[in-house]
Amino acid sequence: MRILFYDAKNYDKDSFQSTLENFPGIEIEYIKSDLDPRTAALAEGFDAVCAFVSSDVSARTLTILHQHKVGAVLMRCAGFNNVDLSKAKELNIRVMCVPGYSPEAVAEHAMALALVANRRLHKAYNKVRENDFSLSGLMGFNFYQKTAGIIGTGKIGAAMCRICHGFGMNVIAYDVYENPALKDFVTYKSLDEVLAESDLLSLHCPLLDTTRHMINIDSIRKMKDGVILVNTSRGGLVKTDDLVEGIRMKKFAGVGLDVYEEETNNVFEDRSEEILESSVTARLLSFPNVMITSHQGFFTREALEAIANTTLQNALDFEAGNPSTNDVK
Repeated sequence: MRILFYDAKNYDKDSFQSTLENFPGIEIEYIKSDLDPRTAALAEGFDAVCAFVSSDVSARTLTILHQHKVGAVLMRCAGFNNVDLSKAKELNIRVMCVPGYSPEAVAEHAMALALVANRRLHKAYNKVRENDFSLSGLMGFNFYQKTAGIIGTGKIGAAMCRICHGFGMNVIAYDVYENPALKDFVTYKSLDEVLAESDLLSLHCPLLDTTRHMINIDSIRKMKDGVILVNTSRGGLVKTDDLVEGIRMKKFAGVGLDVYEEETNNVFEDRSEEILESSVTARLLSFPNVMITSHQGFFTREALEAIANTTLQNALDFEAGNPSTNDVK
């Protein structure tokens, strides 16, 4: 079986090649270009393609893949909102993802963002580098005995609940489906109640039509003054212009983002030589209480190993025609 691996970075090659030893019969070719309608034709002669969150797996891309007899799109991530699933079904292209590669990796990064935004560690680092040892602008608040509101309690959200509980926080949550594993220390409430009561709000839900822009000016107004907002899920959960307005309203003590709406062209790319004249990201970074990282929540050795293992197992299931819980329908 031959797989064309799009948008390959050195760490991708390292993790997949070391794991490939356990999957004889699978051959991978790595290319730097990402998957989109311009590059889809490169998959001629391959059985499947491997794509990521920044890939353009639109109807046009899928049509070209189908024309070149590609039978599967192997997403090496949990999210698949960038895939036109109805077109994939129409063309009989199987879409598979990695739903649970390392929930702790993302949850730990979410807490790191919360701590950095709260205690202004990014500012403190820069101040000390310039021999400024004053404490002005660095005050935060204790997380101990405060309320953490977790929106979405799947595997990653559940891991975040456990971390917040370990910090001695009161943990409340909102989800369409309650997670029974959390019943001993998490109280489920309505979304409005979670928004209104939380000192720390962390988003851990998929991007769907029902969740897109769930954080908007109306939901922001329902939050406590001085709340910390963290998003490590999908950028589209937050309406960025409204977030900027909320920051200017001084609604937030801190904001930590690993994802954001306009990240597609930025993810894993070095754009340090460019002038981002109309960048919303640049506007967000101008605020002293905002911390942004570049979609690195998943980026641990353990997570990369799990991603490689699951993606390659998905490839075997596709080749054998076996059903899988990792099928995206």
